[in-house]
Amino acid sequence: QVQLVESGGGLVQPGGSLRLSCAASGIIFSIYAMGWYRQAPGKQRELVAHITNGDTTNYADSVKGRFTISRDNAKNTVYLQMNSLKPEDTAVYYCNAGGNYYTGIGGYWGQGTQVTVSS
Repeated sequence: QVQLVESGGGLVQPGGSLRLSCAASGIIFSIYAMGWYRQAPGKQRELVAHITNGDTTNYADSVKGRFTISRDNAKNTVYLQMNSLKPEDTAVYYCNAGGNYYTGIGGYWGQGTQVTVSS
């Protein structure tokens, strides 16, 4: 049974930082491309960051220079370091394994973790 479990979300002030983690089980983690997606209220789910099984990374324009995606294959975990957070980063953040690059469709999803950026 495949499980993706996100953690690390919470409430942070503008300009602050958070580190999200996604622990995977039930898959051969090292062969999967992994992505972080987010969905804000009233908006479609969107790609935030993506990392291939060869460690090639890509980011949404809105987070470039502020967010960093990384993976630790020994721990079956993918991370999202989020710095200089803005109120518009507020959303539920989802981890995805192996899905379509832009939408995550066809892959495995975690349950999501809420990130709220507010003073």
